[in-house]
Amino acid sequence: MDDELIDSGQLSVTRKSRLPGTGFFYPDSLDDARTEERVAEAVDGAEAVVVADTDADGLGCVALLREMYDATLSWGSFADDVADRVDRWNDPAGGDEDSGGDETDESDGADERPRSTVALVGAGPYSLDEALANVVEYAPEGIDLYVCDLCPDEYDWIAAELDAAVDLAASVAWYDHHQWDDDTAEAVRAAGVDLVVGESDAECSTDVTLRSLDYDFGERWAELAAVTRDHDLWRKEDPRSDDLADYAYWTDPEEYVTMVGTFGVDLPDAVAEYIDLRRVEKENLIDAAVSRAELKRVGPWTVGVTYGRCSQNEVAEALREQGADAAIVVKPAGSASIRGSEGFERAHEVAGRVNGGGHPRAAGCKPDIYDDMLDYAHHWTTGGATAKRVILRAFEAVADEMQAETKADAESATSDE
Repeated sequence: MDDELIDSGQLSVTRKSRLPGTGFFYPDSLDDARTEERVAEAVDGAEAVVVADTDADGLGCVALLREMYDATLSWGSFADDVADRVDRWNDPAGGDEDSGGDETDESDGADERPRSTVALVGAGPYSLDEALANVVEYAPEGIDLYVCDLCPDEYDWIAAELDAAVDLAASVAWYDHHQWDDDTAEAVRAAGVDLVVGESDAECSTDVTLRSLDYDFGERWAELAAVTRDHDLWRKEDPRSDDLADYAYWTDPEEYVTMVGTFGVDLPDAVAEYIDLRRVEKENLIDAAVSRAELKRVGPWTVGVTYGRCSQNEVAEALREQGADAAIVVKPAGSASIRGSEGFERAHEVAGRVNGGGHPRAAGCKPDIYDDMLDYAHHWTTGGATAKRVILRAFEAVADEMQAETKADAESATSDE
């Protein structure tokens, strides 16, 4: 295949918004092999390993652990890369436009940099089992193992990998703030893990890690947790939280961890300029998704439904301003984000019906509807029509269930009277 066919750098915003990024078109087998190689490199000689989500919250946990172990990398090894990317984004012909507004700009010298003795192994909710397996395969025996900002939908699909990790490690701690099933939490603790789960509507995982570690962190770390929480819980009271979230999304995880570990929430000038440059395209992609949104009535809720390669939180906020209680943002890669509000706090229940999970007001899923590339072609050309229908049916099922619960409660109250 001609590389230009999967390079979205020269596409208009409208077309770029409808197609997945370049990485989508690489086979999983190639990604898996490279992932294993990177894990092996990262954990070689490590004294601790952190398996974490690579958003700002998960990476904030990694920064805290590196501070405790005195293992923060030098910012100097990243500064030149940031400056180079600023130059390229100032000159679109320079070739950095291919990142498409929702893909990481990996640092050019990532493979040559020093490695921290607190290794970072990035993972998502659907790759946690693979991440743990890779740690068991390549990490030295006797490490301290941490899992941060991740919640398994079910214990069974990580049971074998977690047992092996517990046998390998000297200690295993798990810090999170998602909605945990009681049976899953009990099983993880029974496996020998020190599991701490914070209140999902009051703490982020960085908060949980900060209060759980036996270390005297300075005030700037409490500030980092507060600013991270502001975005992760979608409170939007501190403008600096958007800066952290965007930077974590757009750059290499090691670079983000080193930046906040060195500077906290006070961004270096080059980082601030880089964020400003990338936000121009970000806003254009948000506008494209909002412009094609529709409002649907489902049970007692108004649901905004749209499709596009975009920042889902900002799109959801725009749809709330249009009267939506909840928002569905279907992505070109096949996944979808579900966002709620004060009027809708069942996002995790909807997502749970379509191969996902999350928080009451923020959840994600990937409907099991893609059997081959023709299904994806239909997905791109119809703006996610099938995914939208499947998720809206999940909303309807949750509405029916809520109505049944209300009716049962009313009948029970009448009976008591």
